[in-house]
Amino acid sequence: MSNIIQNTKQFVKEKLEGAEAGHDWFHIDRVWKLSKKIAQAEDCNLEVVELSALLHDIADPKFHNGDETVALKISREFLESQNVEEEIIQQVLFIIQNISFKNRNEVPADLPIELKIVQDADRIDAIGAIGVARTFNFGGFKNNLMYHPDIQPKLNMSKEEYKKSNGTTINHFYEKLLLLKNLMNTNEGKKLAEERHQFMLTFLDQFMKEWNVD
Repeated sequence: MSNIIQNTKQFVKEKLEGAEAGHDWFHIDRVWKLSKKIAQAEDCNLEVVELSALLHDIADPKFHNGDETVALKISREFLESQNVEEEIIQQVLFIIQNISFKNRNEVPADLPIELKIVQDADRIDAIGAIGVARTFNFGGFKNNLMYHPDIQPKLNMSKEEYKKSNGTTINHFYEKLLLLKNLMNTNEGKKLAEERHQFMLTFLDQFMKEWNVD
């Protein structure tokens, strides 16, 4: 492992100490490992992939009053302190800026493979058993209802509506998580997403059976 990757890991670990459990160092570590796994099948700049995966949630806007510039500032200052060349820094910042689900309608049409890899990895960590756990953890963190039969999912929300949404945790599956399988960019991402998607469908089916006391 290169010094810059090792230093970035240490920086992120320290920066995210005490973070909400769905967006903590362990999330970053999983996305980093998934990114490397997906990258094996792609022609890409692995350094850009690894740095972007490690820094992609260094300051999630959800925890910074929606400010999407904080992560870019922190990441640039850190990468400059490590004497990373400007071209690499710009590529990493572009990925951080455009990786989010809520920004999917604002990104350029022709995305670099490095962004596609890290985006797939981040989305894969949002689904499956880990995705279920993270979703309920964040719902509890926000004190949202688990489920309410009279509150329907809001599909096709705008970016601003999505950012302000305080719907139920179960609705979040329909508003985002179940959509991710079909948004994968890479063949490996699509393959990894399939099993996790099926797990969520099984979970939701079981949840409804138990909710309705079948």
